[in-house]
Amino acid sequence: MGKHQYDLATQARKPTNVSLDIALVAEAKRLGINISRACEVGLTEQIAKERGRLWKEENASALESSNSYVDRHGLPLSQYRRF
Repeated sequence: MGKHQYDLATQARKPTNVSLDIALVAEAKRLGINISRACEVGLTEQIAKERGRLWKEENASALESSNSYVDRHGLPLSQYRRF
């Protein structure tokens, strides 16, 4: 489990109201899906995705600088690579 992932079985819960599509809720209930847990899983995935996007945005200049260096000079220590 990563640094920002959560153990959904052991975390404290906060009651929250959400508006969901009626057909989705009906189908989830028919299939025995725990709607709260499904929402948590989806929210956890969205949080991870947004954190990744923000990290890339915040570090774009450093990544660009590093890539530019490699383009100009090659990989550091490349003479020691065996592949």
